[in-house]
Amino acid sequence: MALEAFTPLAAPAAASMAPLQRHPSASSSRQGPRMPGGVWASLAVGLTVGVVERQGKSANRQPRSLRAKKKESEAGELVRPTFDFAYWAENVEEVQKNADNRKFKCDVAEVAAVYQEHRSSSFELQQLAKKRNEHAKSMKGKMEPEQRQALIEEGKKIKEEINSLEAKVDELSLRMNALALAVPNLTHPDTPIGEEENATVVRINGEPRTSESAGFQLRDHLELGEMLDLFDFESGGKVSGQKFLYFKNGAALLELALVQWASHEAVKRGFQPFIPPDLVRAPVVAGCGFAPRDDEATQIYEISDSDLCLAGTAEIPMAGMFMNETLIASKELPKRLVAFSHAFRTEAGSSGSENRGIYRLHQFSKVELFAVTRSDLEESNEMLEEIKSLEEDLFTQLGLCFRVLDMPTEELGAPAYRKFDMEAWMPGLEKWGEISSCSSCSDFQARRLNIRHKEEYNQKGNLQFAHTLNGTACAVPRMIISILETFQNEDGSVTIPEVLRPYMMGLEVLEPKAH
Repeated sequence: MALEAFTPLAAPAAASMAPLQRHPSASSSRQGPRMPGGVWASLAVGLTVGVVERQGKSANRQPRSLRAKKKESEAGELVRPTFDFAYWAENVEEVQKNADNRKFKCDVAEVAAVYQEHRSSSFELQQLAKKRNEHAKSMKGKMEPEQRQALIEEGKKIKEEINSLEAKVDELSLRMNALALAVPNLTHPDTPIGEEENATVVRINGEPRTSESAGFQLRDHLELGEMLDLFDFESGGKVSGQKFLYFKNGAALLELALVQWASHEAVKRGFQPFIPPDLVRAPVVAGCGFAPRDDEATQIYEISDSDLCLAGTAEIPMAGMFMNETLIASKELPKRLVAFSHAFRTEAGSSGSENRGIYRLHQFSKVELFAVTRSDLEESNEMLEEIKSLEEDLFTQLGLCFRVLDMPTEELGAPAYRKFDMEAWMPGLEKWGEISSCSSCSDFQARRLNIRHKEEYNQKGNLQFAHTLNGTACAVPRMIISILETFQNEDGSVTIPEVLRPYMMGLEVLEPKAH
């Protein structure tokens, strides 16, 4: 996925409140989360049901509220994450340092301690179950009434011990999994440490255009849009509210051209085309890792009285396609997918000059790249380079001046193992603006959505969690800004990039409207 406005983030590290509202800061920077609400509550339901069902006679022991939540979720599949507790417990300092470098509030030592206690209690429960079975065998056959009564009393005591320990194991499971929601993915060793300014500039393509080099005063996209009659903010505000608009005339044609051209270029390179749903179930959103940091507001729109959310990126429904699936690696991997969809974002907390014009909108169109590979870092690293290369080629063909950044740890959302941003020079705004990004999530999303693979169909056991990757081929509003400001002429007209002209009904230049 792309665009910093919707960077996927970790679970909130504080008490549950209304769905996906900002949570108050925890008293400790490493305090783990209680069972959260909203989108994350949906994931928690899957976790809880999975925990209970893994114990014996699960149906008889589910709390009524849990059974109700499970029933509500029966229309869609439950997601049962599989966190890598064993690795975390063996590498507490490494995992905690990684989280600290990424500014995620979690307590890995506490996760490990609860995990070890859970293991110990689970083993103790298994031993009690064996004792109960042996005791049941001892009840068979003839015996004196006094002896039978003594065995009955002993059986009751064993049952009480089991019930008590089962409750403890369930409670530990819930706490362990709730704490795990706050732990981010591991990080590629070459990723820079620190804040956004620590990003590594991988390359710069082209020369930034300025008023001096152009020979006339460059306009921003808002002024150009007025001259070319491209944007109707008034109708958008009247019908839908702030940060909505109607694209019209040349802007409408540009959107259609960009979407078709970017999609065709991806398909030429072996990506399978999709148009996914714009509404997705909350457990899928949560499984992808989309929830706000403790000090940030949500970017997700939720549909009231349902478990549906508006997708902020096609990455979410595309990842959801593979939820609870086992892929045959020799026949199906790697998967390369390209999806056109609308993206919906609350843009809560955004401010500054970027709010002007069409840089940040609540709804926009986007062409998203998505890939699934084997559970092999070398293979997924190669796929990330392939996606990055495709994005760079698209922006080069358009003739944009852009730069590629290897983003630092504090700019990585919870799922990302590594992330590259693409920023175009926007001459009218006189700044670099993000137009795309691409990320490898290694097995972070696959563990939360239960996406596994095996090499051959008849393979028994040894299933692996797949790696997922994503990238933006075209985020329409940012691309329109870049095209208008880069290819503007002194008279206010805009020359259309050559690669888009076959999709523009013969137009080569957008001309100012006649007065």
